[in-house]
Amino acid sequence: MKLLSILVLTIFLASCGATVAVDYDKQVDFSKYNSYNYFPNIDSGLNELDDNRIIQITDSLLQQSGFIKSETPQIYVNFYARESVSSSRNTIGIGIGSGGGNVGVGVSGGIPIGGNVLNQQLTMDFIDVEKDDLVWQAVADGEMKERSTPQQKEAYYMTVLQKILAKYPPKNSSQ
Repeated sequence: MKLLSILVLTIFLASCGATVAVDYDKQVDFSKYNSYNYFPNIDSGLNELDDNRIIQITDSLLQQSGFIKSETPQIYVNFYARESVSSSRNTIGIGIGSGGGNVGVGVSGGIPIGGNVLNQQLTMDFIDVEKDDLVWQAVADGEMKERSTPQQKEAYYMTVLQKILAKYPPKNSSQ
């Protein structure tokens, strides 16, 4: 049942959609990387619960793609977020109108619904451990309710990280 609710939330959040932009070093042969671990001092700007969600989901997705988590990795994964809160853009419209003859008058307005929205820019870096160089970076812009439940947060991060890691390795990298 929990899996079903996460799947439904993931589909719902996917329709809202995060946008992902990627940058990478065109000289790098990404096929040589097959092991990873996390940057030793991640300072994500998120709370520990969200850090753990991101790490667990990233582990699952990278291992599904054939990566091995290692104490002597070829790639360090780093992530960090910037967040801001804004009012929901969803509104209910209310209107009053009157008309007579060839004249009409109307007044309308919108009442915000859904509470505040958390706008998040999540950046994920892949760093070549041997060279200590950034070789790949993805930046995802998304939003979720400010007071999301743990299940909603998990579904949000699953959607965002799937979109991020779908863009790795780059399609036109030298291989």
